[in-house]
Amino acid sequence: MKSYNELEALVIAWATQKGIIENGTTIAQAGKTMEECTELMVAIARHDDDEIIDALGDILVTIIIQAEMQGVSLTECLESAYNVISKRTGVMKNGQFLKDK
Repeated sequence: MKSYNELEALVIAWATQKGIIENGTTIAQAGKTMEECTELMVAIARHDDDEIIDALGDILVTIIIQAEMQGVSLTECLESAYNVISKRTGVMKNGQFLKDK
């Protein structure tokens, strides 16, 4: 099995080869992420494990490409988000964490 870093590099190379990095737009790429998130929701509703795995992978691909287009690393983005959520308080309600306002 390849490491995450190897896979990320392969995705970026693929997106570069296909012209997505150079010719795509960040808003169009964000739209692809939303499209894949919708596919994930459908797969979850159908309890389709194979499609859940596929959708999660596709979401990661779109996010890797978006980060590359924005000139940021996903590690930087993840650390920034973690620094915020690690201080967050809230409660679980109906199976979802609701942050305090």
